[in-house]
Formats: sequence, structure tokens, C-alpha cells
Amino acid sequence: MVKIKKKEKWISLKKVVGKHYNQFWNFKGRYRVVKGSRASKKSKTTALWIITNMMKYPDANTLVIRKVFRTLKDSCFTELKWAINRLGVQDYWDIKESPLEMTYIPTGQKIYFRGLDDPLKVTSITVEKGALCWMWIEEAYEIMKESDFDMLDESIRGQVPEGLFKQITLTFNPWNEHHWIKKRFFDAPPDPDILAITTNYLMNEFLDDADKKVFETMKKNNPRRYRVAGLGEWGIVEGLIFENWEEKEFNLEDIKKIKGIKSAFGLDFGYTNDPSALFCGMVDLNNKVIYVFDEMYKEGMSNEAIYEEITRMGYRKERIRADSAEPKSIDRLRTLGLVNIRAARKGKDSVNNGIDFIQDFKIIVHPKCVNFLTEISNYTWDTDKFGKKVNKPIDDFNHLMDAMRYALEDFIKGSTFSFD
Repeated sequence: MVKIKKKEKWISLKKVVGKHYNQFWNFKGRYRVVKGSRASKKSKTTALWIITNMMKYPDANTLVIRKVFRTLKDSCFTELKWAINRLGVQDYWDIKESPLEMTYIPTGQKIYFRGLDDPLKVTSITVEKGALCWMWIEEAYEIMKESDFDMLDESIRGQVPEGLFKQITLTFNPWNEHHWIKKRFFDAPPDPDILAITTNYLMNEFLDDADKKVFETMKKNNPRRYRVAGLGEWGIVEGLIFENWEEKEFNLEDIKKIKGIKSAFGLDFGYTNDPSALFCGMVDLNNKVIYVFDEMYKEGMSNEAIYEEITRMGYRKERIRADSAEPKSIDRLRTLGLVNIRAARKGKDSVNNGIDFIQDFKIIVHPKCVNFLTEISNYTWDTDKFGKKVNKPIDDFNHLMDAMRYALEDFIKGSTFSFD
């Protein structure tokens, strides 16, 4: 039951939220850490919990975090709007997109949205009503540095009104077992302040047969990915293809001043299950350094949507090398206005030749390129049925990796290489 002024609105949480999250829902310790597969309800359940409990606790305010602010609107912000509608309480919430903010009208409580790419805005929040007591970090896997989490942890500080509690919720896909989250929370000794759980799509009773079939197909065709994206198990990463890389903030204008530096853009096409991916880099041939400064990474993009997004990003006039397996898409994008887009060349041993070339470089990745960081830290050599490494990369975590190879083809000597 949720009380709003003098009215009472009865909501069956069992019907709205579903099963399997009872422990999550009732936990009041400081750290609630949820790793899980896609479609496991972890993000939707978190959104429902926040909306329900803010209406329950009149002094509670929430801070929602992702590593990059621009990714919030299409993820957490959308999930929370969905939760408000799912609970049927849209008349009691004021939702603003500029700035991103949600206000519970009866009390003035707020949900704030911030990105780690502007840390000052994270640490300087002052609430008007009550206390800032809850934080949701979505896609927490993107936070590669534990020190960044420590900074967020410290921002939830001070006393809270009686009856309230401070809590940080982390939700993420567990791509890499070497991530600091595993050691800190999942390998930690029993602690009443830590709830670390694993969820998967089998816990989501709202999936239809078509949804379930996606996972059954994954289980059959890509068992390695199924263990992580299907069952929510930790990804075991061995045999990384690119090891000479680091996440490091840099100023693009300073990089452009390096003598002989050149830009490189590559586009890999996707649609339903795979994202369309744009790699944006600067190449320093003299010092053998690649700077990754921006990215596009999104599923369900038509050619028109790709054109509009690349234009919005400011790269419409750049020379872009694209996946040659999609000639019609390339022609359409050129007609729309990407006049400098060209197909990557074909040739023998294209993938491995491109990889060999890139392996000679140090790759420096700007922190905002979260999808590139996820891919490069999981892009490994494949194995045969006996578990032996083969000279072929896995067909996974490769959208931006492929786009990078397309982008760099003009820097590779010879005309026989292909990057499709």
C-alpha cells in the first residue's frame, strides 16, 4: 500500500514486481549488489523499488549514477519512468528532461541523475527535502577503478531521519571475473551490510516464448556468452587479444596537436541483437599510439538513425570506413549525407592481419568510451572443443573491435588486407 496525502492507492507488488526478488526487496544494509544476465529484471526491479520506497519514506532522496551521463536518459531514466507507469502513479510525479530529474509532487522528494564524467556534480548535491540516502549505480561494471566507487560511496554520508537507512545498489552484467566488484563484494566474508546476489532470465516470469528462445539459441550457439548473458555467471577471460591498453582521461584538442596525428573512424553494422558501432580514434604512427576518444553503440538503429546520430556527434564529414558486408547500407548512408563513407577492403586473412597491426600499438581509451572498454577487456582468442586456443578471435565483444580495424585500414601497408 502506498499513501499519497489523504488518499490510499492499493498496489499488489506481487503482481507488479513478480517473484524471486524478496531478499533484494527487503534488504536494508549499505551495499546491495546484483549481477545478472540480460532480462533478469534486476534493473526494472530496482526502478520499482526506488519509486515505491520514495513514496513510502517521505524524507528519502535518490541519486542515480552511470559512468557516462549521456547514457542515463535511455537507461535508468527510462526504467524509472516505466516503473512510475507500471505502478500507476504518474499523476504524482513531475518528470523533467532538462535537467534530468524526477520529483515526487506530494513531498518534493527528488531523484537526481549524474555521470561520473562530471565528478563535481556528484559530490556537490544538496537536497532540499529530507536526506540523500539511496544511490543506484547502473552498469556498475563500467566503473573500472575501485577508487571511483569509493568517491561515490563517500557521497552517501551523514545522518538520516529516523526510520531511514543509507543504501547503494549496484546492478551489472558480470563480464569479467577480474573486476574489482567480485573481490570486494562477492568474495568478501559474510557481512550484514552486504547483499551480493546473482540473477538470470529464468527468474523473470514476464518473458514470453520469443524472449526465452533468444536465450535457448544463445545456449546452443554461444555457450560462453550464455554462461554470462544467460545465467549471470562471471565471465572467465583468458587469452586477451589486446593487452597493451589503458583507460586514461585526455584532452582531444591536445592530442590533435601531436605532430603527424591522424583521425580514424570505423563503422560496424548491427540491428536486432547486435549494436551498430562507431569507433572514433586518433592514430599516432610515429609513437605507435591509438587514442580512442568517442563511440556510438546502440541496437535497433536504422540507416537513417545511424546518419542522424553520427551527424549529432559532429562526424558527418569525417572519412568513415564501414563493414563491406553491408553495401546497401553504405550506399544509403552516402545518399543521406555521409559523403565520405567507404566500404572496407576485402582480402585474405583480413581479421588476423588487422589484429597483428593493432597489437603493435599502445591503445589509450577515454573513460567515456565505456562500451569500447568492455569489449577490449573481453575480446579473446577462441578455443576448440578441447579448450585449446585457436588463431581466431571469438565472435563476441567484437563490434567496436571490428570497427577499429576498419578505421585503421588506411594505415596498413599493402592492398591485400580486408577488415570485414
